[in-house]
Amino acid sequence: MDLAPILAAAGVPLVGWSTHSTWLYRRLAIARRDPLTGLHTRDGFTIRAEHLIRSHPARTTVLLIDLDDFKAVNDTHGHAAGDTVLAATAARISAWCGSQGLAARLGGDEFAAVVLDATAERLEALSTALLKPVSHLDGLPPVGASIGHCHLAELPVPSLTDALAAADRDMYSHKPDGRTSRRR
Repeated sequence: MDLAPILAAAGVPLVGWSTHSTWLYRRLAIARRDPLTGLHTRDGFTIRAEHLIRSHPARTTVLLIDLDDFKAVNDTHGHAAGDTVLAATAARISAWCGSQGLAARLGGDEFAAVVLDATAERLEALSTALLKPVSHLDGLPPVGASIGHCHLAELPVPSLTDALAAADRDMYSHKPDGRTSRRR
């Protein structure tokens, strides 16, 4: 009995399945990345952040970062300037996180990060980096950032949901009257 025709017939669906799975895997990877900044989206961030939290709960810090005065940048300088500010902010947060953390754009002008061993000095370095002006064609759009953080070791049960809620409360505690302001 010649198996060649049977193997050839079985190979066609196998190649099709393999091609389709590769295509789906790439589509999922793209969907978990923000196209403007290249950072993880909420879904991609959640999966990786929860893994980092499980691996190092005592050393993990969760941050929420909200750009201040961002609406004014879009209104005054246009959406291209706003996109430049978002991309620059993403690059700064990602560089600050390094290989021991991860960053995400949750939507609009809101970012999140999860890092290991975030000291007060390290958090201040992030704040300083985010306050640097962003160059654009027609000037320097003034943008600051409010940063809230939560050390997981301070929570009764270390979970991403609780840490994000605590970081959100901390971030808004730095915004007087619930408005945006620069935190220095």
